[in-house]
Amino acid sequence: MQSFIDHARSFRARAGTGLHRLAEGQSPLALFITCSDSRVIPSLITGAGPGDLFELRTAGNIVPAWRPERPTGETATIEFAVEVLGVSDVIVCGHSHCGAVGALVRGQDLTALPALRRWLSDASPPGAFTGVPDDAELAEAVQSHALAQLDRLATYPAIQGRLERREIGLHAWYYQVHTGSVLAYKPAARAFLPL
Repeated sequence: MQSFIDHARSFRARAGTGLHRLAEGQSPLALFITCSDSRVIPSLITGAGPGDLFELRTAGNIVPAWRPERPTGETATIEFAVEVLGVSDVIVCGHSHCGAVGALVRGQDLTALPALRRWLSDASPPGAFTGVPDDAELAEAVQSHALAQLDRLATYPAIQGRLERREIGLHAWYYQVHTGSVLAYKPAARAFLPL
């Protein structure tokens, strides 16, 4: 913890005067939805600076179903990013070694984690495996899961209209934590390929 405190104390001096422009407001280029996993750092992956990305991090990068009668922090964040900030792109980024998607495909017993169990139940298991999936099967499941989240995003009213008017792009990425490689889904190839 001390290293975080030391870094926070010296941040102002290291940041210089460039941060003053952030007080005028924000207009991020994209909404970046990814897993809460500490190994996935959107600004490090994309090279984004302060104000460039509007981030939403959830266990398993799950986009909840649109339920206006039962709003969630995630749906409110997505709505704000699209309606108020006017982001032109939304990226859903899954990652290798994902514990949440791994728990889904293995049908792992999460009785001791009731909140997590309920959260993951909102996502259907991506793929069916007997036993423990190998790395390639888990990668395929994570990629399939990211695409399912894009499908869910497309049901949000704020996004539907913008999709029809071609004012927003939806993108599925897959980040390999052990190599730093990023793959993006290419609809024409129906595959995740290097950026």
